[in-house]
Amino acid sequence: MARKPVRIAVDIGGTFTDIEIFDERSGKGAAHKTPSTPDDPSRGLATGLAEAAERFDFTLGDIGLLLHGTTIATNAVLERKLPKGAMLTTSGFEDVLEIGRHMRKSLYSLVAEPRSLLIPRRLRLGVAERVRYDGAVETPLDPEAVARIARRLVDEGVEALAVCFLNAYANPTHELLALEAVRTAAPELAVSASHEASPEIREFERFSTTALNALLKPVVSRYLEQVESRLLAIGVDAPLYLVQSNGGVARPAEAARLPAKLLLSGPAGGAMAMAALAARHGIANLVGIDMGGTSADIAVVRDGAIGQTPEGEIDGLPVRLPMIEIRTIGAGGGSIARVENGGLRVGPESAGAMPGPVCYRRGGERPAVTDANVALGLIDAEAFLGGGMPLDRAGAAAALETDIGAPLGLGVEAAADGVLEVADAHMADAIRLSLFEKGADPSDFALAPFGGAGGLHAARIAEALEIDRIIFPANASTLSARGILGADLRHDLARSRRLAANNGGETEAVAALAALAEELRLEAAAALDRDGVAPADRAFEFSADMRY
Repeated sequence: MARKPVRIAVDIGGTFTDIEIFDERSGKGAAHKTPSTPDDPSRGLATGLAEAAERFDFTLGDIGLLLHGTTIATNAVLERKLPKGAMLTTSGFEDVLEIGRHMRKSLYSLVAEPRSLLIPRRLRLGVAERVRYDGAVETPLDPEAVARIARRLVDEGVEALAVCFLNAYANPTHELLALEAVRTAAPELAVSASHEASPEIREFERFSTTALNALLKPVVSRYLEQVESRLLAIGVDAPLYLVQSNGGVARPAEAARLPAKLLLSGPAGGAMAMAALAARHGIANLVGIDMGGTSADIAVVRDGAIGQTPEGEIDGLPVRLPMIEIRTIGAGGGSIARVENGGLRVGPESAGAMPGPVCYRRGGERPAVTDANVALGLIDAEAFLGGGMPLDRAGAAAALETDIGAPLGLGVEAAADGVLEVADAHMADAIRLSLFEKGADPSDFALAPFGGAGGLHAARIAEALEIDRIIFPANASTLSARGILGADLRHDLARSRRLAANNGGETEAVAALAALAEELRLEAAAALDRDGVAPADRAFEFSADMRY
């Protein structure tokens, strides 16, 4: 069977769904945007594909590969739209999530920062079992006790269960027994074990990552079912791949098994596009700001490489998984402006796609950053989306006058300019922080604005940071999807081992690390076998994080 010629990347954001198309027959690329449908993102995806096919002269049956970046996991966590979840852990360790790490962001505050908890104390349950630090079993697990707990949780309406036993990274036997017991006694529970989600040392990070993974399983599984069903209904039978936080892609089955790897799925595409842009222009240091409808994502290319981290954070929750370094702030085109305590605030609340900014004519009543741009004529209201979505400039101006101008004693233009100045200051501060953390000077970097609104704000941001070079990419509003278009399959695997560092122990440690590397290589090869990747197309890379 001949290979189908069209490859498509889709980035579904809070306001617009961005599509990049590459047709092998002509060797040309194209870009398309369509409004997102937050109630069912798969509907906006299907609509966008149908519109793109009609506009760029291909059929939906011509699509041979579909790469998909999504914010479904991120939004579910940020908005706390998660199923009721529980945690099963070693007796005596039910409070690990609540204790966390003794780290304080506000050193001189007399009040501790509130802990963000996904699972309440009454649903964090202990069971008798104990595995020692070296993997030896000290107290055996009774699978029937686990089964009784699972049945009780189902009766209480729990949908997701995280299994996190002490030292399971060293020996997962008890977690495997617990998984089997839960799946037999309560097959309707979405269950995730820590040795699968994050098999590394440090209980708090491992427990937090596993809890997120378990709670996201029902959300992501339902979404993938919707997407696959919708694609089949419109005649798209191409292989589907999901973008992960590390910049690689995975098949839907892998994404459903480890959905926590999708937490930076959408922004990762923009970071990959920045790396490609830097390489194309021979720029070693580049900072990209992706300003969409809901947020602004900042990615840094330094010495030609995107920053990578073995651990990230979302809404105060540690995620011990490899991911691209991205900073996200609530400063998008849909960020709502308001007068609060006598001053002007912008974001982080967003109007999103529905109802959207006032100028969208979808029922929005509060002015957003996009309304300020429209009121000042920085966005051509009649030519928006190629004339396919005319904007209401008069409505935007009226909302700014009512909500911002009147309370602050400003005219419409001054109110709109004030909104933009505040939004730009937020973005400049976030970029400054992202670079200062790395000991970098913003003036040594070029700025690349993209996303639907990035180019409108680039000059002011560059001026604030004393950056003297700005790169405006072609099709900037769909650049994240462009980055996704070049993504490849990638599996990141990690293991922790405790090794003696005393005199004479070096030889044993080296041998143990070599055996561990071979174990990981075999596991990665098995994953690539499932993906259908030929041995000649495989590459393996190892790194070690040594702590004493």
